[in-house]
Amino acid sequence: MYNSLRSKITMSKAPTRERVNPAEIDTTPRRRPDWIKVRAPSGETYDQLKGMMRSKELHTVCEEAGCPNMGECWGSGTATFLILGDVCTRRCGFCDIKHGRPAAIDAEEPGRVAQAVKAMGLRHAVITSVDRDDDNLGSARIFSAVIRRIRELTPGCSLEVLIPDFRGEPEALKIVMDARPEILNHNLETVPRLFARVQPSDRLEWSQAVLTGAKKLDPQVLTKSGLMVGLGESMDELREVMRLLREWDVDILTIGQYLQPSRKHLPIERYYTLDEFAELKRFGLQIGFRWVESLPLVRSSYHAAEQVRALSSMHQAVNEKATAEE
Repeated sequence: MYNSLRSKITMSKAPTRERVNPAEIDTTPRRRPDWIKVRAPSGETYDQLKGMMRSKELHTVCEEAGCPNMGECWGSGTATFLILGDVCTRRCGFCDIKHGRPAAIDAEEPGRVAQAVKAMGLRHAVITSVDRDDDNLGSARIFSAVIRRIRELTPGCSLEVLIPDFRGEPEALKIVMDARPEILNHNLETVPRLFARVQPSDRLEWSQAVLTGAKKLDPQVLTKSGLMVGLGESMDELREVMRLLREWDVDILTIGQYLQPSRKHLPIERYYTLDEFAELKRFGLQIGFRWVESLPLVRSSYHAAEQVRALSSMHQAVNEKATAEE
């Protein structure tokens, strides 16, 4: 049924959010269960933050990927910055970020992001990006520059970066790691059996290179990954991929329900119950993850600030130094 997902949609020259063809597979949305309720974003803080992002020509993954927690997070004055543009070179079947040919990398973007973080008074910032397979080293340099500029303008602000796999390029990973974010996040997204259907341009070995390489380069940096459920995987497959992530010494895991952005995205195979999410969290902690977030609306940056403050020796050392200097 899914053999046509990779290429049978006629690509226009303009960026598109379309991923699958509803004429070829059944993408009829499933009715959401009672335990999944998404609030529409609103409020004065939300409006102010949106205005700031537009004025600085910045993007957030909250908007571009249609995050279900956008109202909650923006209402409290926090957001996950999306750098390197808003057009991705990959075409994952679950994702609502536009796919196409991206614009040139903007060397001034790190400064604008750092200014926004300072203006918002953030104590913790999450930085992610689209995939830029056209320039992985250039992408890594922008990540590094964002981290360094934020540290210059907002000392003490902890940082999490959610990075692409850079096609397994070790030099790109080293560029990011040399800037020393508190958390290095790279989402595996799904179980290995479903890679070809869900994210056909990705490779398991590239993700492994990122997550294991980060630990080798700097053991003090926390590593983190995320999984979506409801794409056709089994509970046994989830347990197996969780064991794999622990073999790679990943510290933090997030697990959330896949929510279909439109009928031109992969269908939801099923909704997981709250008891199943609780079981996955119990199992994750049992096999050695230091922190597990597992609920239907959990996304990568959910409770990220709490994770840093509870687990990061780097952040604790910075705080102790700042206190001693006061």
